Amino acid sequence: MTAFDLNRGAVAPVADEVDLVDLAVTGDIPRELNGALLRNGPNPLRGRFEGNDVLSWWPEAAMLHAISFEDGRAAGYRNRWARTRRWADVYAPERVPQLPDTNPNVNVLLHAGELLALAEGGAPFAITAELDSLGEPRRHAGLGGGLTAHPKVDPLTGELIAFRADWRAPWLRYGVADAQGVQRVDVVVDVPAPSMMHDIAITATRSLLLDLNVGYDFSMLKQGHRMPLRWHDDRKARIGVIPRHGGDVRWFGIRPCFIQHVVNAYDRDEACVVLDAVRYPWYLRLDASTGRFVDNPVGVLWRYEIDTASGRVDERPLTDGGIELPRINENRTGRHYRYLYATEQPTNAEMRGVVRFDHERGATTHYAVQAGDQNSEPVFVPRPGGIDEDDGWLLVMVYRSATDSSDLVILDARAIHAEPVATVHLPRRVPAGFHGAWVPRVR
Repeated sequence: MTAFDLNRGAVAPVADEVDLVDLAVTGDIPRELNGALLRNGPNPLRGRFEGNDVLSWWPEAAMLHAISFEDGRAAGYRNRWARTRRWADVYAPERVPQLPDTNPNVNVLLHAGELLALAEGGAPFAITAELDSLGEPRRHAGLGGGLTAHPKVDPLTGELIAFRADWRAPWLRYGVADAQGVQRVDVVVDVPAPSMMHDIAITATRSLLLDLNVGYDFSMLKQGHRMPLRWHDDRKARIGVIPRHGGDVRWFGIRPCFIQHVVNAYDRDEACVVLDAVRYPWYLRLDASTGRFVDNPVGVLWRYEIDTASGRVDERPLTDGGIELPRINENRTGRHYRYLYATEQPTNAEMRGVVRFDHERGATTHYAVQAGDQNSEPVFVPRPGGIDEDDGWLLVMVYRSATDSSDLVILDARAIHAEPVATVHLPRRVPAGFHGAWVPRVR
């Protein structure tokens, strides 16, 4: 695996919590942008990462970041560690028994009027848009047993479709909560061994589970690895299709691979399910002679067409460039969609540039980020009252290596190759993290 210093550059942690107001802006912020962009990611409580690979990055404490907008103004920036037991161990030992034992450092989700920071299998953690920690969710009590960090919200029914992959039995649970956050489905899915499942896909009627070639190997802990995950050649890669509200899971074999993030899925008809995802031909492969990871390849946009009647799966790449952290207009989640936005991946150690892919035309456009800089995922914000799928903006955090600071770039989602609509300049760095979300202001 390509070595990089987790304590320098875009991924380097910050050591404090701050509140900044009246941020400097180039360009004009759309007045319709009223709300906050939240970002989530690992940030060591003691100010320094241990180790220099992706498995050293994932386990650290959750830090959340928020940039707020109001009537054409960048109103402020703040960052906060989630007030969990992990945080209290360092900053408030007397509060440890009172706080949730979870590490919600991966994603942010707004559902049933409750804002949740999500962990990789741990319990969700309620926060406010101002990043105050609320602790255990009130409206999602059925999810207290934990879930993986990429549940999906059906934009039409309001249901939350979730799963939990665990190294302990049961290895896989699947669930659905209604639009009010009440758990309606909670079933165990039988799998032959625990595997790393980071994401899920949904259609209007079905859910897709990814049982692939990255799984657990606890002997790695004795070799000094912090997380016991690696590629297994002998595992079978397969996609499970389950009816939305539970029932028999049908498994469909695919070529060996790993999928960290899905793009979207939809029912083409009663028999055919289409899944688009970022596919790796291998991931976290260990060199048997050294015990170290070999270089990961870059991820490629890939399409699976699953014929549930015949059992056949057709799979193929849709582009040949490396991408990651894909996002869509989430009003199209689980339905036929046209546009995809993603971070470009020139090498396996860089997230640099943004690409827009138009499925109808097979065309791509790009927003370029200069060498040495890095950027986060592009979060799509629909224009209030907009009708067209791509009517809105992309919000992209960009790390500027020359100044060791970050900008928030606002792009017209229809013309990302044009000059940014506006750029918010922060006087400090927002570390590269995992995922974020737009939280509209409630008036």
